[in-house]
Amino acid sequence: MTPSPEPLGDLSRFSINQMTVKQLPMPELVDACLELGVPGVGLWRGPVRSHGLERTAKLVREAGLAVTTLCRGGFLTAADPAGRTEALDDNRRAVDEAATLGTDTLVLVSGGLPAGSRDLHGARERIADALGELGPYAGERGVRLAVEPLHPMYAADRCVVSTLTQALDLAERFPAHQVGVAVDTYHLWWDDRAPAEIARAGAAGRIHTFQLADWTTPLPEGVLNGRGQLGDGSVDLREWRGYVEAAGYTGPVEVELFNDALWARDGREVLAETAARFLEHTA
Repeated sequence: MTPSPEPLGDLSRFSINQMTVKQLPMPELVDACLELGVPGVGLWRGPVRSHGLERTAKLVREAGLAVTTLCRGGFLTAADPAGRTEALDDNRRAVDEAATLGTDTLVLVSGGLPAGSRDLHGARERIADALGELGPYAGERGVRLAVEPLHPMYAADRCVVSTLTQALDLAERFPAHQVGVAVDTYHLWWDDRAPAEIARAGAAGRIHTFQLADWTTPLPEGVLNGRGQLGDGSVDLREWRGYVEAAGYTGPVEVELFNDALWARDGREVLAETAARFLEHTA
């Protein structure tokens, strides 16, 4: 694994989320990052589990790669006691995994409505109750919980937290070193209140991760895998980077793309393209 002598440009803030190039096995992902001079990776629990938690931690540590986030915890909206207990146990495991991997940020996708429910308020309050238990546990292990608002189209089945305002209203019940927010352009670009809420989050030290993806149309069937490559869609990515940096955020900028067309291509080629697009559209 030899770093490239000809880096693309200043990638010091760039991080590649593993899902963008999920076709690359863990060792090949690490090798490709070293070749391109990519300093950080955002990891997902499933691939980490498949490769082995300790093996993955050793691999990235020896490569000198920063693990910028671990995805994902969350799904905290169960109304029944057994479901709640199961979710809390799984999130404690996720915190422990994040600590083992050396990342200080666990991203939370909060969960949708339980089957048959229409009670958004109740679901959000159950998230708050869960954060009250998980926040101290995470804080003791040096891990921050990043509540990620998802686009409203996901509210029913994946995430009842749809805006940065809602995410901050939850996070601000707890210390910033325990609970903050994830700012993801794919989910927030449409919201004209988001820039002010980014400033609010930054003032309180609650921007725990910043993620990029573009919004392209038409959306694919199933919607989930419709995140566009940087520069292919409607989002002014440079403007959004400006928002978080004006709010005091100096951390990694992670590119997370769920995209079937990208997954069908050579993963190393996609990584190189994504790094180049990052420089072109956000620098």
